[in-house]
Amino acid sequence: MGKIIRLSIFFYIIYLIFTNFGTFLIIIFVLFVMIYFFIYKKLKSKNQFHFKSQGYNNNNNFNGFNPNTYSGINDIKKAKDFFGFTSDPTKDEIKKTYKILARKYHPDINDHDDSLMKDLNHYKDILIKTYDNKK
Repeated sequence: MGKIIRLSIFFYIIYLIFTNFGTFLIIIFVLFVMIYFFIYKKLKSKNQFHFKSQGYNNNNNFNGFNPNTYSGINDIKKAKDFFGFTSDPTKDEIKKTYKILARKYHPDINDHDDSLMKDLNHYKDILIKTYDNKK
């Protein structure tokens, strides 16, 4: 009789270990799957997985590449020239100069068309994105 009681206690302990461990593994697996899909959807919503080619065709043929149409350093130089900056501006300088130029180029205030104001807004965005980390 004592042997049966010891054997039943042993199997009960084994049962508790494996059922709790199995439940633990299932919970860990579900958590990892949920975290994976949360991170995947978050990155996908920010378009982190898409490569945007610019300046050349899909065949990686650079013969038709025109560096003057590339919207990188050339646009920053154009924006600095448009605003009249000779050195790297701060965010406050960009905002002050923008307000002055907006009064000058706004089509409702002056007799200009809206192309100068569109250029001003475009170049302001470029400068803010480029020099945003400066104080």
